[in-house]
Amino acid sequence: MPDTPDVPRPHAHVHLGVFFQGVNHTTIWSDPASGSQTDFETFRRVAQTAERGLFDAFFLGEGLRLREQNGRLHDLDVVGRPDAITQLAALAAVTTHIGLVATQNVTYNDPADLARRLASLDVLSGGRAAWNIVTTDNAWTGENFRRGGWLDHSQRYTRAAEFVRAVQAIWDGWDAPEPVRATGGTLDIEVTPTVPRTAQGHPVLFQAGDSPDGRDFAAGHAEVIFSAHGTDFDDALAFATDVRARTVAAGRPEDDLKILPGTQFVLAATDAEARDKARWVKEQQVTPATALSLLGQVWGEDLSHYDPDGPLPAHDPVIEVIGETRGSPRRGKRPHEIAQAWRARAEAEHLTIRQLVIAQERERGFVGSPSTVADELVRWVRHGASDGFNITPWLVPSGLDDVVDLLVPALQERGAYRTAYTGTTLREHLGLRAPLTHRVAAAAQV
Repeated sequence: MPDTPDVPRPHAHVHLGVFFQGVNHTTIWSDPASGSQTDFETFRRVAQTAERGLFDAFFLGEGLRLREQNGRLHDLDVVGRPDAITQLAALAAVTTHIGLVATQNVTYNDPADLARRLASLDVLSGGRAAWNIVTTDNAWTGENFRRGGWLDHSQRYTRAAEFVRAVQAIWDGWDAPEPVRATGGTLDIEVTPTVPRTAQGHPVLFQAGDSPDGRDFAAGHAEVIFSAHGTDFDDALAFATDVRARTVAAGRPEDDLKILPGTQFVLAATDAEARDKARWVKEQQVTPATALSLLGQVWGEDLSHYDPDGPLPAHDPVIEVIGETRGSPRRGKRPHEIAQAWRARAEAEHLTIRQLVIAQERERGFVGSPSTVADELVRWVRHGASDGFNITPWLVPSGLDDVVDLLVPALQERGAYRTAYTGTTLREHLGLRAPLTHRVAAAAQV
């Protein structure tokens, strides 16, 4: 069937990954069925379930400092876990096909060391490694490295570009006769590579930036972009259209960058049952203590003595700007404005503190029967809103079971999902070309 304006990509398949989050309150850690965030068994079960479901990749989030609130460690979220590359190396031994994506920070790592560790994971896994490139500019995280505030916000992607080029040069310099040299405003290195290439050339590059600078960086360097546009179709299509245009402007084919938005699935036998289940999930994600903590972040003080089933505080916030140590999307915003809007909504809708916080939580993901959700995912992929989805389970380790047992078969029935792995490397699973540096080098020799 030729491409048509109505269905521009009629044969596209849905790609799936699982995003094992770092610090968060959306994973229902208080449920008795919740697994440990440090016990290897939890990670093994999630990864092997995803591989049973023929997923492309297992994606580990990572943070370099525990979150704080009002000067104290925030202990209501999932926090802390073993190093991502160490964890993924262990998972490589108990899986055979699924890709292994490590989130690693370019601000507080060294190119030579990280290039070696990621290449080692690629070798040990048989060409299944990937690197999710992230940046950090805040002094709060930098204090853990005695470099608090050393990198100006405007230099985040300058450093990232220099860092990625250096790492790629190290990967590509395995059999070069001379040491690899890389210099820039934030680095100056000379390295003799010690780890050979794998069948996929070098690890796949993921990136999750959403700012204009982040999108440009992805268009110029990344092979997969992990976006936050995984709920609303029109929003996702606008993001995908913009990113693909930037990719072409960077001199690459528009399909050179795969788009996998993060999202959540809530499945049940019927759409009505799924909606009821989704309400329950949201209530479990925002416990009474979590509601008071989120409210306290806006007010800038400890509100744990308030009744979560009572009214919002009558007094105004005691801070002028919301801090960043909780890693919240509200950081840097004006708490007085938020408090005023929240009070107005609580009064108009007769909401308690917890009800208000739950209502304010952003709706995300897909809710419905396996058939309903499968139809929607196929629509997204075949109309170009994404190339697939990176799923955040709301419960681990069992949160993927319904996806693999019910949703994957529904996608396969629609001819929109693989029925077996046809390659052995992550690059093959995703349908990616050879690494960009290899293509550039080959073109230069013609």
